[in-house]
Amino acid sequence: MTYNERIAEITKSPTALFALLGVFLLIYLILRIRKIRFTTQMITLVGISVALSTVLQLITIIKLPQGGSVTAGSMVPIVLIALFYGPEVGFLTGFLFGIINFIMSPFALHPVQVLFDYPLPFMAIGIVGYFRSYNTKGILIGVILAMLARFACHFISGVVFFGSYAPKGTSVYLYSLLYNGSYMSLEAIITCVIIAILPIKRLSKLVKKQTSLN
Repeated sequence: MTYNERIAEITKSPTALFALLGVFLLIYLILRIRKIRFTTQMITLVGISVALSTVLQLITIIKLPQGGSVTAGSMVPIVLIALFYGPEVGFLTGFLFGIINFIMSPFALHPVQVLFDYPLPFMAIGIVGYFRSYNTKGILIGVILAMLARFACHFISGVVFFGSYAPKGTSVYLYSLLYNGSYMSLEAIITCVIIAILPIKRLSKLVKKQTSLN
């Protein structure tokens, strides 16, 4: 199936469009309830984060046939946004990246599969925002939990929608665990290493200082 055929298959499905719209509206409601004010600086950094994640996603170390890859730290910009502005903005950034990721390299079997392989797993990275007040060790625990949440989305998709790819006699649960775990574990390690190296606290203070000046 060609790129255009995949896009057409999803866009012609009201279920897929309503599902994506529903997720976006949910994020919007959360942002409104939390009374998060979008500044010019925040919008700019979110846009830069999505763009940088997209570029890093293209730098693949390992790419698997049914989707999934080990990248050059493509989750790091989303993690940083969640640490700077909190989990809600992290969810939004992950959602936007997931949509762009789907448009660039769509792999669509079912509208629900699209949700579990694109917007939802990358939204899960925003979970690390709940750990932004912790030290480096605490932040890394948040990163691991966020990556586990992303893995859970891909694992469910693998069991429900990609079970037919499992070798004969192999449990679909084991197949999904090994398939998704093989690249997600490496992706988590790369993300943790980069986050551990970066001066997170200093960067956060710089962002807060710039926000107060605006």
